[in-house]
Amino acid sequence: MTDHSVADAGLDTPDDIGGNGRKYRPGRIRERNREKILQAAEQEFALHGYKGATIQSIAERADLPKSNVLYYFSNKDRIYSAMLDDILGRWNQVFSDIRPEDDPARALASFIRAKVEMSRQFPLASRLFATEIIQGAPFLMDHLRTDLREWVRGRAAVIQQWIDEGRMAPVDPVQLIFLIWSSTQHYADFQVQILMVENKAEYEQRDFDHAAEFLIDVILRGCGLEKPA
Repeated sequence: MTDHSVADAGLDTPDDIGGNGRKYRPGRIRERNREKILQAAEQEFALHGYKGATIQSIAERADLPKSNVLYYFSNKDRIYSAMLDDILGRWNQVFSDIRPEDDPARALASFIRAKVEMSRQFPLASRLFATEIIQGAPFLMDHLRTDLREWVRGRAAVIQQWIDEGRMAPVDPVQLIFLIWSSTQHYADFQVQILMVENKAEYEQRDFDHAAEFLIDVILRGCGLEKPA
């Protein structure tokens, strides 16, 4: 039987040794288990809400002992906060590394396309985030005031430089980011409404492809940019 206390600490165990005797990098099990817990938490919070979800139900969905879950996260609040942070990081990763020397049209198009794809792959995550914000962001307030505020300011500064250099139309950079967030997340948060209006039982891949291309075309034209080939 595997010693969970050793595995949780991210130390090498027999499971960390490959068939050729080569050890995987330290902490591999720790990262894998943390990811499993957050994925399970996303499902449980979406199905049962914050009050209805329990650490035991999250552990069972993650196929881990409850003690393992408590090793990583001491209580449900910490699981919930970490899950929301993970959602935000996942959403904004593509746009995090933009630089002044990048092509504005390509950078913005990539961000829009990635955000629409996130709505396709992780609709529950988008709805959980929307619920948190609607409730006044009790678990995300510190993150919004600090990390996210700085993230937006950093991206807005790059967009403003593109504008100052005459590479795109003079738009409000922060409002542009808000527009991309809201328009792309709409396809996850208001899925039922969209499907009813379009008389569809469920989304297909082509629906998201079409939505992404439509948003790229409209938003880039509003920025005085041509859609990348």
